[in-house]
Amino acid sequence: MSRQYPQQHPQPQQPRKRGVGKTAGLGCAGVLVLFVVIAVATGGGGGGDPTDNSKKDKAVATAEKDATKEPATEGKSPAVGSRTQAEEFRACVAESGTPTEKAAVKHVTKVTGADKRNDILDAPEVFTDFSGGLAGPHQGEGKLIASAFTSCYESDNGLVTVFDKDGEVLANANY
Repeated sequence: MSRQYPQQHPQPQQPRKRGVGKTAGLGCAGVLVLFVVIAVATGGGGGGDPTDNSKKDKAVATAEKDATKEPATEGKSPAVGSRTQAEEFRACVAESGTPTEKAAVKHVTKVTGADKRNDILDAPEVFTDFSGGLAGPHQGEGKLIASAFTSCYESDNGLVTVFDKDGEVLANANY
């Protein structure tokens, strides 16, 4: 007579429990983050004086001073009183920039996005007549222009980018 041994089968593993607490906690954290993002985007908690000019940048403040002055001659065309963003930037640097910044800013051909700021994601662009891009010979001048921009304009979350004449990035800076 042969002995028969009962066959041993491995016991099936129990299914893993889902972390209900973990899922609920992450869900609540997501809702909280959503509320914070909405509050920041709508400017909640500002409560500041709408006429407070302390955060205005120098170029805009200078433009407002010029706009309040009475014109010396009434025969001037309206285009003479209005300046482009590049002209306002150059004027600000001419007023408060270093000699090297003043020399570099002479090569600025166009500025876009400096007039519209929302302090959430401001991304003005400065175009120059330089060439060579980020690794080219004018990288230093690009950094000077970006530095001069940060001296003239203010934003809570801004990034200025300086481009060469071919549209390649020369430099960028937070401002």
